[in-house]
Amino acid sequence: MNIVKSSRHSKIAGDFGEHLILYWLSKYGFECARVDHTGIDLIARNPKTRELMGISVKSRTRNPGTESDMVSITNSNIEKVKSACKAFDCISYFAIVVDAGEIIRGFIMPMSHLLKIAPGGKKVSSWKMTKSYLARYYQDPLIKSFELNTKTITWW
Repeated sequence: MNIVKSSRHSKIAGDFGEHLILYWLSKYGFECARVDHTGIDLIARNPKTRELMGISVKSRTRNPGTESDMVSITNSNIEKVKSACKAFDCISYFAIVVDAGEIIRGFIMPMSHLLKIAPGGKKVSSWKMTKSYLARYYQDPLIKSFELNTKTITWW
């Protein structure tokens, strides 16, 4: 089935991903807020470590057949996150949200760890979404993850 998304879908998906990560963090006791700043989308305080996190959220939606496509993170985005976190004296984090059909996956990790496991090329770092990479991410103690199973029962 070919899905035609709305003209504003990228903006809506980005907002959804930010709110989903906020919800997830809040549910587990993090004090957190959405911010309007170049480089980071959220600020959160970890209730266990007291670490202040500056989080850049990357959200993607995938059409059928593209569910395992990678998520690209540009080197310029990484530099913006570093700059924002320096200004707010917080630790740089990335959250990745991918709507892949009937599963929405979320991941959060320190930027330093992202750069170790998904090193950048000249322009981008690649967060791979194949089954073998997903299995590695789920076993990695530095990557926090969740899955939401979705099912459209009736629709137009």
